[in-house]
Amino acid sequence: MTGRAQDGLLLLSRLLLAAALLPTGIARALNVSGFALTLAGIGLPSPNAVATAAVIVQVFGPVALILGVLPRLSGLALAAFVAVMAGLLHPFWQYIGPSAVAERTLFLADLGLAGGFLMYAMTGPGAWSWLGWRQGARASAGPARAAPAKTTSAKATSSKSGARPKRPAGRVPARAAA
Repeated sequence: MTGRAQDGLLLLSRLLLAAALLPTGIARALNVSGFALTLAGIGLPSPNAVATAAVIVQVFGPVALILGVLPRLSGLALAAFVAVMAGLLHPFWQYIGPSAVAERTLFLADLGLAGGFLMYAMTGPGAWSWLGWRQGARASAGPARAAPAKTTSAKATSSKSGARPKRPAGRVPARAAA
């Protein structure tokens, strides 16, 4: 697969994953107290604080996902959030009959979203993201300027009794490509 096609698919997948959470996050942000009442109804302690934290994650997480900011942190946080909320909001084991089937379906769909967020955390956002733009800007700027090399005279070298010269400050050793 070409680089452009892969970057386009990564962008599309980020947009689709964000579309699963962002509309609900905005709706909950407009009615945090109603969401807190829902959480209180299931017996969750301090529902106002949990509802506020959930709204923050559910609004800012998808925005970070769309932009490609901090992919590992945002992907892992969103995966954990979705998995925990699936267990809290869709306890299918407490139901019987058609309600249990519906709750189990929603629970498994949320776990599928968590898997998508984990895949995003591991693969990264691609070149069409803030992170990709930033890495491209660094690469196009060229290598960092090395510190000017100090000239050593034979007299200074002989006084160190064969000790290896120090590397200039700021120089990073090259690593082998994986």
